[in-house]
Amino acid sequence: MYERGSARGPSRRWRAWVVAGGGLALVAILALILVAPWQGEAPIEFSYSQLLVALAEGRVIEGTFVNGDRMEGLLHPESGTTTTGPVAFETQLPVGQVDHLLERFVSAEVPFGARASEPSLWTHLLFAAPWLLLGGLVLFFFVKGPGAQFARHSRTRSRMARHGRGPVKFSDVAGADEAKAELEEIVGFLKDPKRFGRLGGRMPRGALLAGEPGNGKTLLARSVAGEAGCEFFSASGSEFVEMFVGTGAARVRDLFRQARAHAPAIVFIDEIDAVGRRRGEATASGSQDEREQALNQLLIEMDGFTPSDSVVVLAATNRPDVLDPALLRRGRFDRQITVGYPDLKGREGILRVHTRGLPLGPDVALEDVARGTGGMSGADLANIANEAALAAARRGSMLVEMQDLDEARDRILLGSERRGLLLTAEDRHLTAYHEAGHAVIALVVPGLDPVHKVTIVPREKSLGVTAMLPERDRHTHAFSDLRARLVMLMAGRAAEERVLGIERVTTGAGSDIRHATRIARQMVVSFGMSRRIGMVDLSGDDGPLTAHTGRIVDEEVRRIIDEAYQEALRILDEERPLMDGIAQALLARETLGQADLAELMAVR
Repeated sequence: MYERGSARGPSRRWRAWVVAGGGLALVAILALILVAPWQGEAPIEFSYSQLLVALAEGRVIEGTFVNGDRMEGLLHPESGTTTTGPVAFETQLPVGQVDHLLERFVSAEVPFGARASEPSLWTHLLFAAPWLLLGGLVLFFFVKGPGAQFARHSRTRSRMARHGRGPVKFSDVAGADEAKAELEEIVGFLKDPKRFGRLGGRMPRGALLAGEPGNGKTLLARSVAGEAGCEFFSASGSEFVEMFVGTGAARVRDLFRQARAHAPAIVFIDEIDAVGRRRGEATASGSQDEREQALNQLLIEMDGFTPSDSVVVLAATNRPDVLDPALLRRGRFDRQITVGYPDLKGREGILRVHTRGLPLGPDVALEDVARGTGGMSGADLANIANEAALAAARRGSMLVEMQDLDEARDRILLGSERRGLLLTAEDRHLTAYHEAGHAVIALVVPGLDPVHKVTIVPREKSLGVTAMLPERDRHTHAFSDLRARLVMLMAGRAAEERVLGIERVTTGAGSDIRHATRIARQMVVSFGMSRRIGMVDLSGDDGPLTAHTGRIVDEEVRRIIDEAYQEALRILDEERPLMDGIAQALLARETLGQADLAELMAVR
């Protein structure tokens, strides 16, 4: 794949600088030719006494006084030498001897004159400097500066990846089975468009991949090119929005011209919302006209295809709601494919893809890792595999074991451990009971996910964690499940109150309270789980709530949270021995796993 900064880039830059250097040297030579005179053979140095002797012998042909302190001239060579022609000489005159020398020249009847000295070489260079600077600026303008940009401004910056160089296949993409099924038809069209044309069908002209970042939209587009064995052109939507008017439209034309020349081909435009936003909307950058010109050209190019072109446009965005309706209509983007977060099976498949090259230990259970990563994207899962390999290397192990994967997941979800953070005995005691309160509710209340680990080791985002792993992905939540979740969230503050008293509770439950408030408000305004509000959706954009309705919503949210808090207090009072046992075990061992919690439950 040829990209900016690829192997061809340095050679082009080297050639450009060679051309610039050669041109600058040529300008320097021409400037010296025009400004500096050519110098002849260097004159011989004569002392003042030697000059007087030469005058007396009649060997001096002529002389010139230079600036009143130096004599230049010609003289006959001495007898017995091989030199036949006149010899140039130069003599530095002593102070106050100019008049005496004039008399000697007059008496010897030797012609003489006077002149000012000529500029030195440095003076010539000083006069030539503006010419050199001007020449350098001109060369820079055309080689590296705006002149080169004007010459290249209409060329697309797309990258072309040939399918023969490490193609990506559908087997390299996991966790997006529905999206792959939609794209398999496009692969069939690219491989054999005539097979579908026999029945009157036409090849899809485009497919829009929409979804949150990190879920593999670009990888899916590359896999289509790899499966079909065709060329793949990729570009970013922002590359078509420039300050020069007409640049974006010219780049769009150039991109599709290249794609047609290499058909069958795929054109992939990442973050298409940068250029495909709804027309008429003002932008802060003031580039609305240029963006709309680029969008209009894109619409024309996509509508101008024929089935024989064998060029398909794939685009990716996480904001399909802001795209122009003309771009989304059938005939341009015939398919709109949602690429969402992977489910449990998909996460396990993604982990298997990214751990294929890792030496996994016998205790590794990728299904367990997948259960503990609900809501993570493919990029997050790839990062877990990489962090696990780094954790194993830090331990000096030759195998990536389950503890490494657990550490990698906790690092991504909760942040790095802060073992250097020194907590007082009171802080450790409080944190242990806070997490013990969460753990007790999670262990005894039905409808909650199993507890995976409880720890009071400080991390970047918290001083302790009660981690639960879901047994399966949940797509709907019952009222009892949400209420149990609220009880578990409020149990940390309830445990603090029971141990320290209501006047000594701390800010440690702040994040739990925020999360509980968000769940309770959704129950009231979105899920119809409040008797006073009823089954009405108040979360839309139909305008702000009235003062009366807003007061009722606030009262219902507070009632639901208060009831959950009272329930947490009641359960902790009943299970006080279990809470004390978990807290004491945390103070002794800092981290409790499922086996440790099972032992404490057996004692209960």
